[in-house]
Parts: sequence; structure tokens; C-alpha cells
Amino acid sequence: MNDAEPRVERSVVWRSLTYALEPVAYVHALWEAGAAAFGRVDPWSDIDAYVVVDDDRVPDVFRVIEAALEGVSPIEQKYEVTHPPESGLFQAFYRLRDASPFLIVDLAVFTRSARGKYLEPELHGKAVFAFNKAQAVEIPHVDTVRFVAALMERKAHLRARFDMFHIFVEKEVHRGNWVEAMDAYRAIVLDSLLEVLRMKHNPVHYSFRSRYVHYELPLEVVSRFQRLCYVRDQHDFQEKYREGVKWFRQALGEVEEAEVRARLGAT
Repeated sequence: MNDAEPRVERSVVWRSLTYALEPVAYVHALWEAGAAAFGRVDPWSDIDAYVVVDDDRVPDVFRVIEAALEGVSPIEQKYEVTHPPESGLFQAFYRLRDASPFLIVDLAVFTRSARGKYLEPELHGKAVFAFNKAQAVEIPHVDTVRFVAALMERKAHLRARFDMFHIFVEKEVHRGNWVEAMDAYRAIVLDSLLEVLRMKHNPVHYSFRSRYVHYELPLEVVSRFQRLCYVRDQHDFQEKYREGVKWFRQALGEVEEAEVRARLGAT
């Protein structure tokens, strides 16, 4: 498909899902999450569709949804993701032939009894409901006390993991194994550093890895971190490794429980 051909628009896909699902008795709610929940939809956004159904009707709702999608465009590809049965979450991604390749439908179906539905606005933004019959789905909020305790426990884990394993980068450098050294640098130094920076600047999303970094961290922090991600040569690599180690330890020391609580209170 070339860019000159007509494409199925985002609004058409969403209306199709809404019209197909709202009349179905065993479907209780439909909402859009992701970029829509944060007010950041752009031409490259996918559709994060969340559905709540009776526990025994999950296969049925997938058939309804796929028929609705086929009504606006042939489904070019379906990719299923497996979650633990006890989660009550069933997920699949759909690429539509006549839509933009970026307009993937990320479908999450929750059973009504599922305990967590990714609806805490502090974490997941403000869900955009197409419908919520009889307010069947309630909006929970983050338990701040538990959240802070989990973050501080994770901080201690990151410190121990980093102290134990960052030397793996140097080990592979000494061996001349630059591929292994780069992989260890990314996994141990950069990933740990980014998580600690998120704890410091936007703790509510400390576990979100690289998602939303450009929106949620200070520009100068993102620019400095991004510079560490690009390596010119072996000398540059070793310089950036040393800088990353130093920055991690500095940032880790600046993650204080009182500050985390204060930042959470401001979200």
C-alpha cells in the first residue's frame, strides 16, 4: 500500500469497535488508554483498546471485535500475547491492511473479575471511555504507601545489582569482546541509570523503562542520557561507561523517600 492510497482513519476504527460492542450484553465497558489517556495522540499513535466482559465470554468478544475490524479493513496480521490465567487479561495486536501501519490496534480484554485493569490515573492517565455501563468499572487510585515502599525496595535492589554486575562491562572490554561489552553497558548501566533517573524526576513511572521519557524527564536530563546511548568508538565507549557509572551513583543517592512522596502527591 502506498501513501497515495486512502487509509482507514483512527476515528473510523474506534467507532466501529464502539458500535459493535456497546449493544452486547456481556460487554460492560470499552475505553481507550495509552496516548489518548495522556492527551498525546499523534499520527504515529496506535489504538490502545480496553474491554471488560463476563468471565466466560472472552472468546466470544474476540469474534465480535475481529468482525468489527474486518468491517472497516481486512486484518493483515494478528499477534497474540499470553498473560497468566489468574490475571484475567487476554491481549492481541491487529494490523489493518487499509490503515496506517502505525495504527495498530492493541486490544486488551479483561474479565469482569480481573483485579487489576490498568486504570489508576496516576499511572495510566485518564481513560477515555466509549461506554461504562452502570459504572461497572470503577477507577482505582494508587496506594501511595505501598507504592513508595515498593520503589524504595527496588532502589535497594538496583544498587546491589549494579554494584555486583557493572564490572561485567570492563571484563568484556579487557577481553576485546565489544559486542558483549555493549550489551552489558546497555543492560546494566544504561537501564539502571534510566530507572533511577525516573525515580528522581517522575517516580510514578519509575518502572516504565523508556516509555514517555521525552515527555516526563527534564530536557537536559534526556539530552545527557541520550548522549550516553550513542558511542563513536572504543575510547568513547569507555569514557561514557565511566560517566554512566558515576551518574548512576550520584542519582541513586538523590532518590530520597520524602522527595518521592512529595512528587507523588503532586501528580
